[in-house]
Order: sequence, then C-alpha cells, then structure tokens
Amino acid sequence: MSVPSTTPRPAVEPSIWPRLEPLLPQVTKPIQYVGGELGAVVKGWDAAAVRWALMYPDAYEVGLPNQGVQILYEVLNELPDVLAERTYAVWPDLEKLMRAHGVPQFTVDAHRSVRDFDVFGVSFSTELGYTNLLTAIDLAGIPLLAADRTDADPVIVAGGHAAFNPEPIADFVDAAVLGDGEEAVLEITAIVREWKAEGSPGGRDELLLRLARTESVYVPRFYDVDYLPDGRIQRVVPNRADVPFRVHKRTTMDLDAWPYPKKPLVPLAETVHERYAVEIFRGCTRGCRFCQAGMITRPVRERSITTVGQMVQQGLEFSGFHEVGLLSLSSADHSEIGDMCSGLAEQYAGTNVSLSLPSTRVDAFNIDLAQELSRNGRRTGLTFAPEGGSERIRKVINKMVSKEDLIRTVVTAYTNGWRQVKLYFMCGLPTETDADVLEIADMAHEVIRAGRAATGSKDIRCTVSIGGFVPKPHTPFQWAAMERPEVIDHRLRLLKQAINADRSLGRAIGFRYHDGEPSLIEGLLSRGDRRVGAVIRRVWENGGRFDGWSEHFSYQRWVDAAAEVLPAFGVDLDWYTTRQRDELEVLPWDHLDSGLDKDWLWQDWQDALSEYEQDDCRWTPCFDCGVCPSMDTEIQIGPTGRKLLPLTPVNGAGLRIPAPTPQ
Repeated sequence: MSVPSTTPRPAVEPSIWPRLEPLLPQVTKPIQYVGGELGAVVKGWDAAAVRWALMYPDAYEVGLPNQGVQILYEVLNELPDVLAERTYAVWPDLEKLMRAHGVPQFTVDAHRSVRDFDVFGVSFSTELGYTNLLTAIDLAGIPLLAADRTDADPVIVAGGHAAFNPEPIADFVDAAVLGDGEEAVLEITAIVREWKAEGSPGGRDELLLRLARTESVYVPRFYDVDYLPDGRIQRVVPNRADVPFRVHKRTTMDLDAWPYPKKPLVPLAETVHERYAVEIFRGCTRGCRFCQAGMITRPVRERSITTVGQMVQQGLEFSGFHEVGLLSLSSADHSEIGDMCSGLAEQYAGTNVSLSLPSTRVDAFNIDLAQELSRNGRRTGLTFAPEGGSERIRKVINKMVSKEDLIRTVVTAYTNGWRQVKLYFMCGLPTETDADVLEIADMAHEVIRAGRAATGSKDIRCTVSIGGFVPKPHTPFQWAAMERPEVIDHRLRLLKQAINADRSLGRAIGFRYHDGEPSLIEGLLSRGDRRVGAVIRRVWENGGRFDGWSEHFSYQRWVDAAAEVLPAFGVDLDWYTTRQRDELEVLPWDHLDSGLDKDWLWQDWQDALSEYEQDDCRWTPCFDCGVCPSMDTEIQIGPTGRKLLPLTPVNGAGLRIPAPTPQ
C-alpha cells in the first residue's frame, strides 16, 4: 500500500467564473453551468471549517432533481461552520473547452474548483455513471488513483445505492458509505472537523483510518483481496488490526426528524422532474427478488401524515412548484395513503397543484386513490409495473399480481379520466422463456379491449416499456446468470411482432425498450470486483462518457476494453455476467453488511427457482431476513390515526401558513 505524501494545499482560487464565462457561449445549454437557482446556497469560504462538494455524476438536468443530493446539500449547509456546494457532469463540448483552457471541474454555486474542498461526495444511483466520475476527478486535477493522492486532495466518498458494491471503483474512491446519508454526512463532517482542528495529524491516512473506525465508512485501501486460481475471490480481509472485518450500513430511523428538503432547488434549465418531492416512507418489504432498492433499504419507516402535510405546504410555498410527488418504492403501501391523498387534495382544491405517485403497485391502486389524484382536473401520468409478462415468471420474481388485478386496475384508471397508462416489464429474468415475454402482448391487448369496453371510447392508449434485467448485489438474484444480449433482442423482436399482430389494438399500444447490450455492461459493473476498475479506466481513456445515455453509450467500447484487460486476470466479460454463482462463492460485497442474512437470500433464490411466492412481512410473521435483529429495530408503520388537517386550506390566491398554536 503506497503512503500518500503530505503535500500542502495550494492557494484557493476564489472563483473560476472569470475563466469559465467566456467558454459558455460556445456550448449547448450554458444555463446549466451558471447556478443561482432558488434554493441555492453560497456561504463564505473562510468561515467554513469543513467544505463539501456534492456530485450526482450526470448532466444538470438529471442531477439537480436528485432527492439524495438535495437533502445532503441542505443538511450540511444548515451547520454554521460547514459549506456544501454542488457539481454535475459537464457535457463533452464543455469538457473539451475546459481542457483546452485549463479550467477545472467546478461547483455551480460559487464556481470554485472541486479540488479545493475537503470532501468530494458522489452519489451513484446507477453504475453507468462511473466514467463520469473519472472525468470529474481528472478535470478537477485530482489523481485518478486514490493511492496517488496527497493531503492537497479532497477525500472522495461514494454513496447511493451503487455504493453497496463499490469494489469496481475501489481504486478511484477513498471511501464509501452504505445506506442513508443524513446522519452519515454529519458524522463524517465531525471527524474531518476534529482532525483539521488538531492540525491534521497523520495526514490523509489518519483521517481515513478515523473514518474506517466508525464501522460504517468503507475505506478500500485498508482491505486486501485474495483470489483463487479459477478467478473467484478467496477472501477479503483488513490489512491492519484497527479496522472492522465488516462495514455496516447506515439507517435513519425517524424520518419525521429529517423533514428535508425544506427549500428545494428550483432549476433554471429544464430538468427531468420539476416538482416538489416528498419521500413518504423509506424501505420496502414486498420482497420483489430483482429489486435491490427494496432489499437494501429495509426496514420500512413511514413519515407521518402530519409531517408530510407540513413539508408539502412549506415546500410549495418556497418553490412555487405545481406538482407534488409522493415518493417511495411503493407509495400506495403507506398505511395512511388514502387520508394523505384526500387531505392534500382538499388542501389544494381550486388551485393548480396536482398530486402524483411514482410507479404504482397494481394491487394497491383503487378508485378512491384515482379520484383523489385527479380531483383538480390535472392527471399526471400513471405507471404500473407488473414486471413479468406471465403468471409463472411473476411467481419467480415474487411480484404477486395477476392479470385480472392488472385489468381491473387499468380499467379503474381509464374510467376515472386517464387516457394513457404505462406498463413496465423486464426482459431477461431468471428462468424466462420466449413464451413468458410474449404474454406481455396478450396482456397489453386485453388492457386496450377492457379499456375501450369500460369507457365506450377508442381514445385510450397504453405504453409497454421494457427494461433489461440486471442482477444486483444484496438480492436473491445476486447469484443469477444474465441472459445474453442477442437473446434479449430476439425476444423483444418477437414481442413487437406480437403486439402489432392485431393492428386495431396494436396502434393503441406504444412500445419502448432498452436493448440487451447496456444491461450486460450494467451487470458487469453491478457485480464486479476490483479487477473491473481497469475496464472502467480503459473505457474512459477511450472516450467513454455519459454511458447512461443511449446516444453516448458504446457497447463495443466496453467489450473491447474488457477483452484488453480482463484476460490478464484470468477472467472475461462472460465470467462476470452470464455465469451463475454457487452458494459458497465469496461475492465481492460479502464484507459489506446490508443487514440481510446471506443464507436467507440464498433460500429466497431457491424459492424463486421453485416458483414459490413469499408474503410481505409487514403483515405476516417475520421471515428472518436479518435486518431487524441486526439493527435492533423493527418495522415502523402507522396508522397514526391523525389527519392532514389542521393545516389551513389554500385558495386560488396562494398559500397561507397557519398561525402558530399557543404553547
């Protein structure tokens, strides 16, 4: 392990704006680099004891609405001696100009160089952002490899769902945080503050050691990986005595104590979501076997109906947004979702504020919910996710929804005024056959027939959207083999033909899909180990940028890079993707504890192969997944018995804040 030098930090440039501004007329959408949004915070540099640069590694239009980054930005900036600013991935046109003119990666708040900050926090919701991370590190003037960094460089911390297996980027990040960030960033900040106040003893290595000792910050440099002759991992062990063998996830238990964002960022440029978003609960126990988010965010923690109401009122008043998104992994499962939606609909009756839910469970949507979501006449899009086309494959993935459930739910939507619904499915699921996929066409046809019959109108549509299945760490499918891209593409061609076989129905059905190639690469990155870092670097050196965007993604670039670097390790692309793992194999993330018992995950994988469905443990006895006992907690659900009121009703003239209640 190399020891970084104690190079002092160079003088801080107050702002790189004078050098950046002349470049902006030469690029597309220059407004995304300007900053100054409503909700943005600029604090004095010299007054801050700890300084964070926060990044969502994608373009501004995707990164700005990201809920996780917005929450951490606000939590950190509420501390009087802490400063947090935001940075996003720059498009290739600006990257080229920045390199030509020596302009570093910058924050959009005060346009400071990212290298000048103490901590560079990067939130990954998808692994396809890894190449953008390397671009940002390099543009910032920070050494790509963590081992080459000095005290002059910020500590780079990865977070987000993809950080539950940070091994593919272990060479490039200094640390990773598993789980919820609200309390984690405060703990990291306190450690950095104390270390700096003491005069930075022991340099960068000592700071990282202090972080590792928390047992909830993973520092890859303190762990060695040994491999077996066939390429599998033999073991992952600490290389020093004072770091833990396993690193545990952080879980924020009381969401009511963290009512963020209070002051949401309002974008200057168009973004993918322009709404005030409230996370109404965190975690999910539905047990969909493909769903990493549902597994790693356990246990369920509900935000109370009164806190949701207060957040919506304050957030809308501050931002001026006209849409409220009630977010979670399965929002209609909140124990008080009916009262919540009716209360908000009453609150904003007669205004232009609309409510929306993200992808809604087929068996949780009902006529009352439909009426509340459409009460003011505005109907935002409805998305339902059966995930699998056939009853059999839905048993495999534990998506307990019947075709009759779906038809009944969609007819409810059509008869309540919606004319367009979206149905989301996956292709390439374990044990899937052509016949399973072709049943998607039958289901879509029946949806249109039933909708026409119920409404007496042909003016209805549904869109079938298909995503490629990617096995994820910490799920029962973490052992599964992926399907090859050519098989996925073959099934999608058959499905398109089947949808259009009946032209009168087919013309009412939209068909959107992702081909199998990006999914295979995402699979390489999601279940990769440290050796995959060399592939990421080669792809980036060969021009890889914005791999989550189809127009920028190059499958051949990834295939070529894998073929160039992986044989030296005795493995290849198929070894990471289309190979099924066995029970005893050491997985790259086994030393990172999501709270889930590995034996339970394996048994659920066997249950999937035997097409056995598992109930939701919120309403049935515990299934021993391991989360609650390992965290000394239990599922937190309502109902609280409270209503949204006594918030003051809002009229068309605007929002009114109720007078404080006398104490």
